[in-house]
Amino acid sequence: MHPFATYVLRSYYKATGWNEDNLYANLTRSSNAILDFTVPRGLHFSISKSPNTLFQTTYSMNALPSLNGSVGYIFTSCDLDVKGSRDVRFKDMIDRFKVYDQPRRPVGKEEVFLGGERVDTRDYLLYGRLYVPTGRLDALYSTRISSTLQALVAAISDPRSDLTQSRSSRNGASPSNVMLSVQHDTGRWCTEYTYSAEDSMVGVRMLHNFGKLADGAEDGERLADPGKLKRVDEEDAMEGGLKGRISAGAELYFSAKERSAGVSTGIRFTTLPDATPPSFTLPVESPTFPSAAPVSTSPHPFSQPPTTITALFNPMMGHISGAYAAQVSQDLSLCSRFDFNVYSYESEWTMGAEWWLRRSKSKPDGASDAMSVDPSYTEVPSSPYDVTGVVKARASTSNDVALMWEGRLRNILIGLGVASNLSSRSKPIKSLGLELSYFSTE
Repeated sequence: MHPFATYVLRSYYKATGWNEDNLYANLTRSSNAILDFTVPRGLHFSISKSPNTLFQTTYSMNALPSLNGSVGYIFTSCDLDVKGSRDVRFKDMIDRFKVYDQPRRPVGKEEVFLGGERVDTRDYLLYGRLYVPTGRLDALYSTRISSTLQALVAAISDPRSDLTQSRSSRNGASPSNVMLSVQHDTGRWCTEYTYSAEDSMVGVRMLHNFGKLADGAEDGERLADPGKLKRVDEEDAMEGGLKGRISAGAELYFSAKERSAGVSTGIRFTTLPDATPPSFTLPVESPTFPSAAPVSTSPHPFSQPPTTITALFNPMMGHISGAYAAQVSQDLSLCSRFDFNVYSYESEWTMGAEWWLRRSKSKPDGASDAMSVDPSYTEVPSSPYDVTGVVKARASTSNDVALMWEGRLRNILIGLGVASNLSSRSKPIKSLGLELSYFSTE
């Protein structure tokens, strides 16, 4: 389950038109959501409040296995549509399998002039969190420099750990750090430049999307007459197989302090489902398209199952990873990943599943089944059921097994999970926890 601060940050990106999914660091996000979910440890409480659309506060406490907590504050320059835990769309709070929409060039805010001078300001987000009783401080500053350029400054200050580290080893890595990042996204290319002050590390990440982009002209034509356009997944048709688009990227970093370097490369293939604007072709009966025909009510109205295939390779470490994730039905997504090291011949096979739980919608008399317009792939629009929760499970050849349930009980978001190592007789349960989250806008 996303922390409240992560939910606010993603709401900020959505409000400013920034596509965080077009980064090389998020190349494997779809498969990681199924296979690398985090099981809560102990008992965790989180309470957050949004007094207005610009300012948010969040408080958290861990009751087990030790007692500690934190206090966080978030301020943004633009109004955010942050909802409470009772009304927030459940899938917005969960890392889940998702086929993302066609990449597009980011659009900045409109310029405002007064007396011949530009008076509008850049959008920004300020975030700070203080941990008690350790005194650790986390901070984040994100600002939009231009329509295609964004800068981030992240900092960690942990005086207690710094003191312990200086007593034990002067040459050890310090947990306190400042990291600078500049992201340049043109839709076709996305480049990220980073610098870490603690180890003097400089890094570059690049991602290139093949095929057509969703520019403004295509969006206008698609909205004017959606039935005349081909599906986006027909751009790079491959006879006898899946149809979709390919993205490829790489990263390179060098640490002056450690005198070491690293490099990796990756590729991703994704299909696009037929039923999400602005990439949809299935006609929808809605106020926007009153003359459209009803949506098909078949269990899986896609011409091909939504699928993501990724491959990563680190030549210096000799690590190879390949993952295959697909939505096999409306509520079930499966994923399989194989990791192999060419130097040690060590390998691991991990399998996972994501099952969504639903209940019948309670609609008032006269309510219609019109689909709400969502800019990203969510679920079959004709589903007569509301999502109430999700069950995730994973197992690997290293005897690692994990099970987690996330749902909503009245106004509270709940996460309950367990992770175990079947090969350990002394401690088979690695993690067992319950997470409760409540936030309000009133």
